[in-house]
Amino acid sequence: MLDSVGALTGSPWIYAVVAVSILFDVFLPVLPSGFLVITAATAAAAGSGAAAGSATRVVGDVPDLMLLALCAATASVLGDLAAYRLAWRGGPRWDRALARSRRLASAQERLGAALARGGGALVVLARFAPAGRSVVSFGAGAAHRRVREFLPWSALAGVAWAAYSVGLGYFGGQLLGANWIATAVSLAALFGAGAGAAYLMRRPAPVVDPAG
Repeated sequence: MLDSVGALTGSPWIYAVVAVSILFDVFLPVLPSGFLVITAATAAAAGSGAAAGSATRVVGDVPDLMLLALCAATASVLGDLAAYRLAWRGGPRWDRALARSRRLASAQERLGAALARGGGALVVLARFAPAGRSVVSFGAGAAHRRVREFLPWSALAGVAWAAYSVGLGYFGGQLLGANWIATAVSLAALFGAGAGAAYLMRRPAPVVDPAG
């Protein structure tokens, strides 16, 4: 798969494949969006390394990485908004289905408290945690949180996740070359961040004493 994605790096199709995968993995978290971003960035890093070592410069390697990150971040936000709007408009039947999920109920409660305090770090953390993006996006919509409370944090989460994923692939490719070892190491770092984010999300929120 590394060779296939690498062959598409210089083609606009790579952005379409990455965007579709990221857009829909809020509904199907099993889609390999992170793998695609990292593999594409690894292949682009190899191309840029080859260009640096040759007399002929390969034009567009760095812009490709920038466009890849922009594409990933944009698709991430659009997917979040789609899930948010779907849950918002779901109606009583949808609300009852969400209420049966303890995970969603807990996410709604914590997300509402975080946004009410003017902070939304939970949205950013959730973007890295396995299926956390889905839980928070659906939870925000089902709880009818205002879009101006949710959208800025969703955008920050998308940019952070895209930059981290592209950076892992790029620097992994620069250090280890465009091979399965570089991709595996970068994926391990991405999964490690996801595990850390999931751990932080599971921690109980601190109880604040009103009396001080």
